[in-house]
Amino acid sequence: MPSWRLVSGLCLFFFGSLVAAVGVGYAMVGIPSENTAAKSQNNVYYWSNGDQMVATGTGANRQNITIAQIPEAMQWSVISAENKSFYTDSGVDPMGIARALANMAKGGQTQGGSTITQQFVKNTYLNQEQTVTRKFKEMFISIKVGTQLSKQQVLQGYLNTSYYGRGAYGIQAAAQTYYGVDAVKLTPSQCAFLAALLKGPTYYDPIGATNIDPAATSAANRKRSEARWAWILEQMHDDKRITDAEYQTAIKKYPMPQGLKATKGMTGQISYLVDTAKKYVLNHSNISQTEFDQGGYQIYTTFQKDKVNELSAAVKKIQKERIDPKKRDLDKYVQFGAASVVPKDGAIVALYGGDGYENGHFTNNADTSGVPVGSTWKPFVLAAAMEYGTYKTDGVGISPLSKYNGDDHLKVRNQDGTYVLNKDNSIFYQNNESKYPWGYITLRKAMEQSINTPFVQLGMDVGNTKVRDVAKASGILDDSFATLNPSFAIGTSTPSAIRMADAYATFAASGKQADPYSVTAVKEGGQPVTGFTKPAVKQAMPENVANNVTNTLENVIQNGTAENAKVLGRSAAGKTGTTDSNKSAWFVGYTQQLSTSIAMFRENPKDAQLLSMNGTAGVASIHGGDIPTAVWTEYMEAALKGKSDPGFPDATKIDKVSNEDGAPTPTPTPVVTPSETPSETPSETPSETPSTTPSATESCQFSWQCSDDGGTDGGATSTPTDTATATESSGTSRGNANGGIFGGSTG
Repeated sequence: MPSWRLVSGLCLFFFGSLVAAVGVGYAMVGIPSENTAAKSQNNVYYWSNGDQMVATGTGANRQNITIAQIPEAMQWSVISAENKSFYTDSGVDPMGIARALANMAKGGQTQGGSTITQQFVKNTYLNQEQTVTRKFKEMFISIKVGTQLSKQQVLQGYLNTSYYGRGAYGIQAAAQTYYGVDAVKLTPSQCAFLAALLKGPTYYDPIGATNIDPAATSAANRKRSEARWAWILEQMHDDKRITDAEYQTAIKKYPMPQGLKATKGMTGQISYLVDTAKKYVLNHSNISQTEFDQGGYQIYTTFQKDKVNELSAAVKKIQKERIDPKKRDLDKYVQFGAASVVPKDGAIVALYGGDGYENGHFTNNADTSGVPVGSTWKPFVLAAAMEYGTYKTDGVGISPLSKYNGDDHLKVRNQDGTYVLNKDNSIFYQNNESKYPWGYITLRKAMEQSINTPFVQLGMDVGNTKVRDVAKASGILDDSFATLNPSFAIGTSTPSAIRMADAYATFAASGKQADPYSVTAVKEGGQPVTGFTKPAVKQAMPENVANNVTNTLENVIQNGTAENAKVLGRSAAGKTGTTDSNKSAWFVGYTQQLSTSIAMFRENPKDAQLLSMNGTAGVASIHGGDIPTAVWTEYMEAALKGKSDPGFPDATKIDKVSNEDGAPTPTPTPVVTPSETPSETPSETPSETPSTTPSATESCQFSWQCSDDGGTDGGATSTPTDTATATESSGTSRGNANGGIFGGSTG
């Protein structure tokens, strides 16, 4: 056993060494300066070819001011909200530091300093790793700051180095950014608002930050901000820092800040490219928003300058030709969103986010949710039917030649044979836009003419959970899915333009899917930041299922609602979409090289609610086959100029034909090739054929697809009164005499 002298000596040596280490550490650290912290850098973004796109950041958006220039109300608002004992404490919270160190020892994240002094110190180390070593260093600096700087110096440093959001570092930049005044002119109410931002501008700026977190909506942020603003004013009043009269004046009205403004270089589409790339960086690295906004990063993107310019030019050209808000009130507030993605890769090469920050449009329309996609959803229903079959086929996929009733105003059945009911227990009816009596038609024909009723019933027969699974595997995100009611099959979901382009790229790539990405690498100080590898490519659906979808969508362009895209003059596939009440119109189409989605909608700038486009552009209604298809074609012609036309892989026959109950049993007919004329005609031929309805030989590429398709489908007894685009069906009405409650869809 060691003697007590040895034990005592070892203990004294240990504690002496510890004291010495603390002393050395204390002596070696320096006191931070807000002037040093103010040397923030720009982030530099690069095009896919390595050329610089833009340098943007906060380096110039900071101006340190003295404590005399900071209103007392601002000083007391942060003290009352964050550190009431600021003027009496030592500047360090030992228990808070102990908790942080214990949390790090367990592998958890570090915790922020609990005193204003510690937060001031922390603000100067934004670009350092969150380690135990850094935490000790922060503690030593905080202790030294608490003994060598006056409280007013500490408070001045804290307010000059804090991040208030919107790229504003320091109280002077914040005052200018949010209220357009110098800090010295801030009112107590405005001071309380800015103090609330220090809790986290992502969640307390009423402008919203859904590009960073979908939960940070404008409405949710306004609610959080207003609650904390009122609480801070109450704390200041309780602490006797403002008088009763000042409190009553300040609390009377929430000091809504001014809107966003474009910063240098952030004009045109650049602002939306930066927005998309920044979001990708924050979601694929350990870099925090505060660290990223501090600057010093080089971001290498997938964006191709020529294609970005071509997409923007296509939108502007068609917009100028068709939309005139000065002439027609119904043309006001029309917006476009678009994205272009490389199949089998996921690289976003171009996007169109709106009219630009400089024109007051700060929402990235290419990456926004909330705009229903309409009948562009139907290919996922068909893919699910071909992959999983219906409840009648025991998991065997069904052919696009399966027939369903295409008539208007049909009852929809559950898999047990009962009718789908509305909330009031009345029977739910699905409508088409046109009342044309199509009768039983193939799914291929229903896709060509974008008829709702077959796909709503098909969705019920397959199971909309399977449709959702196929869409998700193709790249659609969970948070954009609508409720799984019958109208789910015809496009009530609201994915972004980026995600729709990526999902259709899965069809273009014979079922191979890669998540969309916009950043290939991030560097800091010349060193790569980890986390930016290309997304893995996976087989999202069977190859032949995807190829059959493509073949069906080629026919939509050749003979259906997207005939306006035929002028592209190369192999292409796509689908139009028009939503309930004509609130949005889409076209999503692709070649093997590019998949591009175009969304068009009207949005009330006051409440971001969608408005009907009936009457827009001087026409009764806007359809996906009209303006969106024109934009798509204009862009794709430019983007693919000089490129080869590889076509698409052949689609092989899916044997299982499973008709909807009630479909007539077909009379055996000889197999015909596209060059032959059918040897039999329907027993009852319409006196006129719709001008947009091709003959059987026009709507198929392979002989096995020519089974009673086109104009030879049974049941058509009269000519529709509308043109092809009019048969691009609208959705169910909302609980009126003609429909049910499920709403939403589309054509």
